[in-house]
Amino acid sequence: QVQLVESGGGLVQAGGSLGLSCAVSGLTFSGYVMAWFRRAPGKEREFVASIVWSGGFTAYADSVKDRFTISRDNAKNTVYLQMNSLKREDTAVYYCAASASGWVAKSAREYQIWGQGTQVTVAS
Repeated sequence: QVQLVESGGGLVQAGGSLGLSCAVSGLTFSGYVMAWFRRAPGKEREFVASIVWSGGFTAYADSVKDRFTISRDNAKNTVYLQMNSLKREDTAVYYCAASASGWVAKSAREYQIWGQGTQVTVAS
């Protein structure tokens, strides 16, 4: 059974940091591009960041570039999202996703497997 399980969400003050993890099981992790998406209240799901299997190439949404860092540990079947300098507008449910497309796609349609999400709330 394929599972993506996010953890690390919570409440943080604006300007603070938070780290998310996504533990993956049931698939050959190194064969998948991994990504983080988010959905804020009343808004559509949006791309946050993605990373190729080797970790050698990443892509970010303009809104999080230079503040967020995506990484992966293929030995641990885990992908991470380090979020720094958090803003109120970063408040959302954050989802981990896996794609067999082979490239750092930014469209949710390219991702076949999704986690349940973890809530991140940034207070001012």
